[in-house]
Amino acid sequence: MKVQRYKHDSLVSYTLGATLTFELVKCRPELVTRVLVSSLTDSSEGNRAILERCRQENIPVEQNDKAFNILSPKGNCFVIGEFRKEAQQLAEGSHIVLVNPSDAGNLGTIIRTAAGFDLHDIAIIRPAVDIYDPKAVRATMGAVFHIRAEYFDTIEEYCRRFPDNSRYAFMLTSSRPLTEIVPQKPYSLVFGNEATGLPEHYAGFCQSVVIRHSQAIDSLNLPIAAGIAMFEFTKSEWAAN
Repeated sequence: MKVQRYKHDSLVSYTLGATLTFELVKCRPELVTRVLVSSLTDSSEGNRAILERCRQENIPVEQNDKAFNILSPKGNCFVIGEFRKEAQQLAEGSHIVLVNPSDAGNLGTIIRTAAGFDLHDIAIIRPAVDIYDPKAVRATMGAVFHIRAEYFDTIEEYCRRFPDNSRYAFMLTSSRPLTEIVPQKPYSLVFGNEATGLPEHYAGFCQSVVIRHSQAIDSLNLPIAAGIAMFEFTKSEWAAN
């Protein structure tokens, strides 16, 4: 099968690198179509583990240097996993809601953080970056294979699906600080675009929340704000453990 540079309408995507590829074949072997190795791939313990896992799961392994020139031209990647993209649906419960995220790296970082706090459902409001873009997949460090993500055309569509969730919108204009919030489950933590944030009208159907910080900065970047919010909303669960 021919290897092509990733596009939004591609049926498959790629994990670039041994760590990501091992996470793929370990967590979601049913999605893997093949694993590509370079002629420069060494016999390190990590690479041996990938190949052994592929053997156990009957995943084809193919040496294909041309594929690396297409998918990872910088030359610092020697193992690539190819996997089928899948349509997912959110489960009932608490969610992270990202409104119009535009940066693949930020999206991947937030997904990794969410998985770390056991928040496994991510709603993404279009227009938005593609979660299966290899840049986003790489930024998750494999966490993309531990979460469910579903795209919605509008925030109203999401709210109709999950009317019982308590919605908390993180907005600079809010006067309600995060430290005063008592989470009501199930909840939806709503974050806006990296550059524009959330429109003012979100305060009409969400509890608006602000993360207080010093005047030395005008705002926190999106992944940092999301990480602080996720910690605050889940800290009682970690204290119990």
